[in-house]
Amino acid sequence: MELESDFRFRPLPLVNQPLVFTESLTASPLGPLADLKGTWVGKGFNMIWRPHQPGQDRFLELNLTQETIQFEEIPGEIPNRGLLQADINMFGLTYLQQIKDANNHAGLHLEPGIWATVPATTNPSESPTVLRVASIPHGTTILAQGLALDVKGPPKISPADITPFAIGNPAQKFPFPESNLSIPTNFRSPPADIVGITQAMVDNPNSVLTAALAGHTVKHTTVLSVSTNPAKPVVGGGTANTAFLAGAAAGPNAVSAEATSIFWIEVVQGPAGSPDIHQLQYTQEVLLNFNGLSWPHITVGTLRKK
Repeated sequence: MELESDFRFRPLPLVNQPLVFTESLTASPLGPLADLKGTWVGKGFNMIWRPHQPGQDRFLELNLTQETIQFEEIPGEIPNRGLLQADINMFGLTYLQQIKDANNHAGLHLEPGIWATVPATTNPSESPTVLRVASIPHGTTILAQGLALDVKGPPKISPADITPFAIGNPAQKFPFPESNLSIPTNFRSPPADIVGITQAMVDNPNSVLTAALAGHTVKHTTVLSVSTNPAKPVVGGGTANTAFLAGAAAGPNAVSAEATSIFWIEVVQGPAGSPDIHQLQYTQEVLLNFNGLSWPHITVGTLRKK
């Protein structure tokens, strides 16, 4: 994914509102996104409850993953015109994410998208935010907006839970035997495809991220936390699904109802005499709604900049 060499946004007429990220340590107009530029490669873990027939309504797919994300800066200012709010400029990067299964090498995920910065606004009254726009070939698009901050030291990574729950009620959980690797089943990825996956990873996918940090010193972390839920943490965001995914009156086939992700851009102390290392970690949860439940689809990754 490469822009033409002479492509550049140029607002006509110019937009004069400055872009200010009060939490950012960089003077770049990309603000907290500045260090994303480049190509990142690494590995991670993916799990998804997906609809299944016949036999039962669900199948648990588990994958060790290999991943590449390429970020390219969008030249120029991205103008947004307002009526009740003064015009603003945004700045951003395009990206292309590719994920494949590390055991059987099947392609799992392809995602073109954009990360961008949004300055503080008065209508709505919001502090500076970041947004992620993504398009997934299965038939879903997401717009996730949220906050960025800089912290000293390593990221704070909370546990993640793959247990399905009643739609709209995360406290009403419905555990299923497929998440117990000691119980044989035809409704989970076969043993040959889950070599290297442990029960601890299934119980808490984010444990893969904390394990990757073991033995390393993280000096600084930029946190990018975004969600499609317009109630948290800012008013923007949402998902859109094809007619097939949305289904008919009887209910969805598998609608992507909500997506939440946290990206950590980390500066890791290099070995003695070597420069520091840029590392990108993320956790993402997409809620797939079908058959009366929200089924977590969780993906995590740890990547290094080439």
